[in-house]
Amino acid sequence: MPNRSTDSLFQLIKSLEKSEKRNFKLYITRNSGEEDLKVVQLFDALDKMEIYDEELLLRKNKALKKQQLSNAKAHLYKQILTSLRLIKNEANIDIQLHEQMDHARILYNKGLYLQSLKVLDKMKDTAQANQQYTYLQQVVFLEKKIEALHITRSMQDRAERLTSEADEVNDRLLQISKLSNLSLLLYSWYIKNGHARNKNDEMAIQKFFDDHYPAEARNPHGFYEKLYKYQSHSWYGFILQDFLLYYRYTQKWVDLFDEYPFMLEIETSHYIKGMHNLLGAHFDLQNYDKFNEDLQTFEDFARSKVVEQSENNKIQCFIYISTALINKHFIEGTFTGGLAIVPGIIDGLAEYEAPALDQAKDEAIREFIDKRKASMPDATY
Repeated sequence: MPNRSTDSLFQLIKSLEKSEKRNFKLYITRNSGEEDLKVVQLFDALDKMEIYDEELLLRKNKALKKQQLSNAKAHLYKQILTSLRLIKNEANIDIQLHEQMDHARILYNKGLYLQSLKVLDKMKDTAQANQQYTYLQQVVFLEKKIEALHITRSMQDRAERLTSEADEVNDRLLQISKLSNLSLLLYSWYIKNGHARNKNDEMAIQKFFDDHYPAEARNPHGFYEKLYKYQSHSWYGFILQDFLLYYRYTQKWVDLFDEYPFMLEIETSHYIKGMHNLLGAHFDLQNYDKFNEDLQTFEDFARSKVVEQSENNKIQCFIYISTALINKHFIEGTFTGGLAIVPGIIDGLAEYEAPALDQAKDEAIREFIDKRKASMPDATY
C-alpha cells in the first residue's frame, strides 16, 4: 500500500481491490459520456501514483485543468462509490434494505400505492428477520403515510395494526438507543480517564453507570439490546479493573453470536471486537488454556469468507490477532521465541498501511500499554 495521504479520493482508489477496479472500469464504460472519459483518465493517473502529488498529476495529464480538478475528483468519487454499491449489494443487509426502500418510494411517487405496500411488506419481513429496527421504523412510517393519504382498502384493521407496530418498534429502538449510549459513554470515559485508580474514581464510575443505566434494560429481549448491555458491563468491569466481571460479560458478548448466528455476517465488527476483548480478559486473568482455545477460534474466523470480503474486517482481525499473539508470548515468557512473529507483523503493517489501520493500531497500542501499566505499575514505558 502507498504512503499515507490526506486526499480522500486517492485513499479510496488505493483501497480498491483488483476486482473492484475492474468492475469500476466496466461500470463507467457502460454509462460513459465525454465527461466520464476524463474521469477514467483521472482514475488511471491516481491509481498509478504511490504518493498523492497534485502538481505532478496536472503536469502529466494535460487534459485535466486545475480549475476543473475539484469537480472531476468529486464526480469520480461518487462514481466509484456507485460501482461499489452495485457489487456489494448482496453482501450487505443495509444496502439491500436501502434499495428496497428506494423501490417502494419510487412506486409510491408513481401512484402505484398497492405495489409500494407490497415491497414494504417484503422489506418488513427482511428487517424483522435481521433485527434491523431502524429500517423497520422507516417501513412503518411510509406505510402509515400511504394509509393516511390514500384509500387502499388493503386490510380492514390496517390502522390498528400499524399503530401497534409503530409503538413496538419505537419502544425497541428507545431501549437500544439508551443501551448503546451507555456503552459509548463508558468507552468515552475510559478514553478520557483510563482505569479507576482509587476509591474516588471507583465511586465516580459507579455513580455514572447507575445514573445512565436504563431500568427497562435489565431484561433485554433482542440481539442489539443484549449486545449493548453486555458491552456496557464489559467496559464497566474493565474500567474498574474487575477483570472477572470483564471476562463474564465479554464471554456473554461473544456467546450472543451463537444465540443469533445469522448476525455474525451482519455485525461482524462487533464479533471481532468481542473476541479481542475476550482474549484480553483471558490474558488479564491468566486463563492460559481458554486463551489458546479462543485464539485458535479467532484465527480460524479470520480466514473465513465473511472476513475476507471486507477490508475493514481483515484489518481489525490482523491488529487484534497480532496483539493476542504478543500477549501469548507474555503469558508463556517466551520472549525470544516471540521475535519470530515480528517479521509477519511488519509485513502485515506494510500490506494494510492506511489511515484506517493507523487509527486501529493507535487504539490497540494505547490499550496494550494501559493494561501493562495496570498489571505492572512500577514499569517504565
